[in-house]
Amino acid sequence: MTALQDPLKTITLIFDTSGTLRYGEHVNQMEHALQCALLAQLAGANDELVVAALLHDVGHLLHRDARGALLAGVDDVHENLGAKYLAKWFGPAVCQPIALHVQAKRFLCLREPAYHDLLSPVSQRSLALQGGPMSEAQALEFESSEHAAAAVMLRRWDDEAKVAGLTTPPLAHFMAMAEKCGQMPVAVSSPN
Repeated sequence: MTALQDPLKTITLIFDTSGTLRYGEHVNQMEHALQCALLAQLAGANDELVVAALLHDVGHLLHRDARGALLAGVDDVHENLGAKYLAKWFGPAVCQPIALHVQAKRFLCLREPAYHDLLSPVSQRSLALQGGPMSEAQALEFESSEHAAAAVMLRRWDDEAKVAGLTTPPLAHFMAMAEKCGQMPVAVSSPN
């Protein structure tokens, strides 16, 4: 199996290549991912939700110009890009909270009006691009999702994971969890 066929090596390579990406927050994408995963772990989340917290913004790293899209006023739909990409290796307990974490922000803005003011300026700007607060009908549909509660928890950790200089475990610590909860492909040998 080559490095690009091995999901753990592939994900690590994505972070090594693009993890220094910044788009207005006090941390880069690697720091943000590690902080988010640490918050999930400290909250007692299961391995799947910790991995979802780690990988929730991988769509930004896969997008050819996530920062440029934000600055240009275009939603990069990173939550869908990331969840779809990761679905070849991880099940719904990882991928669905990722797919729903932007919707969770919109949901919280409706259900908790003060939540909007707690968002960073970058998150407030992206909220407008992502459709703004949900309507009541959208919120009811969101709440009916099996993974809505996990997405809301992920969203809250996402909001908190922006502390410059915070010490976290290394990526390898969380990738060990990813290995346990992923649907990792098995190398198949060719028949002689």
